[in-house]
Amino acid sequence: MTPHEFTSPGGAKMGRRGFLDLVLGGGIIALFGAIVYPLLRFVIPPKNPEAAASSVVAAKVGELAPNSGKIFRFGKDPAILILTSSGQYRAFTAICTHLDCTVQYRGDLEQIWCACHNGHYDLSGKNISGPPPAPLLPYSVTVRGDQIIVSKA
Repeated sequence: MTPHEFTSPGGAKMGRRGFLDLVLGGGIIALFGAIVYPLLRFVIPPKNPEAAASSVVAAKVGELAPNSGKIFRFGKDPAILILTSSGQYRAFTAICTHLDCTVQYRGDLEQIWCACHNGHYDLSGKNISGPPPAPLLPYSVTVRGDQIIVSKA
């Protein structure tokens, strides 16, 4: 074996040119994979099994104090559950209809509020002031045992 000979992974001896061909070929395959794999991941997005959810457990009974709210996940989007001061549960999508910011409940005003552009919704989800052009999407609320279940209306 001369100093310019190498042994291939299969055990065959190869010269300097063969070794460089092997390294460059492997590099080209790795480069091709590094370019194509992210493109395929972008074109074919992963499946989200939660996107098709029609109902979720939003909270447990007693978790919310009267005149308070809670943000929870409804599929891939945020939603808001509110326990009014009169003891009624109400649920809406928590995405503001103006620019898709997440809304929150303000107990001092007893309104749903979007902090991005000071949009206000009443407790029926209707837009009452600020820039939101449409009401919030309401969900139906059911109490089963100690669970509060929110489902699409």
